[in-house]
Amino acid sequence: MSLARTIDPGAIGALKIAPSILSADFGALSTSIDVVAPAADWIHVDVMDGHFVPNITIGPPVVASLRAHSEKFFDCHLMITDPVDYVEAFAKAGAQGVTVHVETQGVEAAIDVARAAGLRVGIAANPDTHFSSFAHLIAGVDLVLCMTVFPGFGGQSFMGEVLPKVEEVRAAVDAAGLDVDIEVDGGIDRTTAPLVVEAGANVLVAGSAIFGADDPLIAANDLRAAAERALAGRA
Repeated sequence: MSLARTIDPGAIGALKIAPSILSADFGALSTSIDVVAPAADWIHVDVMDGHFVPNITIGPPVVASLRAHSEKFFDCHLMITDPVDYVEAFAKAGAQGVTVHVETQGVEAAIDVARAAGLRVGIAANPDTHFSSFAHLIAGVDLVLCMTVFPGFGGQSFMGEVLPKVEEVRAAVDAAGLDVDIEVDGGIDRTTAPLVVEAGANVLVAGSAIFGADDPLIAANDLRAAAERALAGRA
């Protein structure tokens, strides 16, 4: 069995910090991951095709290269128009989870392919996508990602108007007794982390707040501490 298939994603619903390598030094990605690894539960990999979003980042070959240097869970966020065509390639490259956007074509087919490939599978929704349009999908996935910025570029400001949707997803997941992680991505830092945790998120993606700091490891630990305080208050 490959390393990729044996990496534990952690308990569903547990707090997870997922540094996004979109904001890391692309000339030293493996080193950047090593620096934050002690504070990271997952590594978030932003995949952009220049079509679904106005930017181009990385693909399966880079994931395969990084897999040789890391034993972390790779959370691959596929911001691409035709995700079903690429899911298997990311599985073979060493991803453990893929998340596809509900705004793309063939979402259900991509979910099926991801399952067949042995991946954890998530769905992502842009800030202006209403929960009602994808509520029927949540019972068949492991993760729901509520974007708190419009995808395409790092360093954007957090959109607080998405918080009610996070609350809506959390309420639906809990009411149905589903084993589903709720993830947020976009403008997450020590100030916004408590807000999303209080709304019901448990997987926090952070890019510039971590890799843009003087000491990324300290920044990741500070982010976790802020989230843990909010989680304790929610209990």
